[in-house]
Amino acid sequence: MNEREKLISKKMIYRLVIFLAINFGALAIGGIFTGRGVPSEWYMSLNKAPWTPPGWVFGLAWTTIMICFSIYLAYLWPAVNNKSLLIGLFILQWVLNVGWNPMFFHYHNVLPGLIIIALLTILIGIFFFMYWPEIKLKSLLILPYLIWLIIATSLNGYILVKN
Repeated sequence: MNEREKLISKKMIYRLVIFLAINFGALAIGGIFTGRGVPSEWYMSLNKAPWTPPGWVFGLAWTTIMICFSIYLAYLWPAVNNKSLLIGLFILQWVLNVGWNPMFFHYHNVLPGLIIIALLTILIGIFFFMYWPEIKLKSLLILPYLIWLIIATSLNGYILVKN
């Protein structure tokens, strides 16, 4: 590996560490507001969709999502010319991601929760399609996030309709 490749690799690792810290920070903050979350008395008493996964899947899913999303962002950062737009979209994603937990689990506001998660789903879809030309197949790293949000939005919607 020549010096230029080493520098590029080192920068990639720095970006990845930064995005991992920010993204897992979001999960940690959301977790504070989630409280007991899935095993809480409020959540357990809800009529939930038949396709609701077991509680342990949520932690595994979000860990996988944030790792993949961080790798995606580490690749995307140097490929994008308009960093201001990328930063703005990323901040909006972060706020929506963190904001859903207290809205749904802490305040038990299912409709605003559904609005937040639907907006987050649309935003992640925008990331996928808007930045595909920049990083092509590496964009597939964001698919776990998009797929999970589609499922989570349907779960939130079911709870709204059936409770």
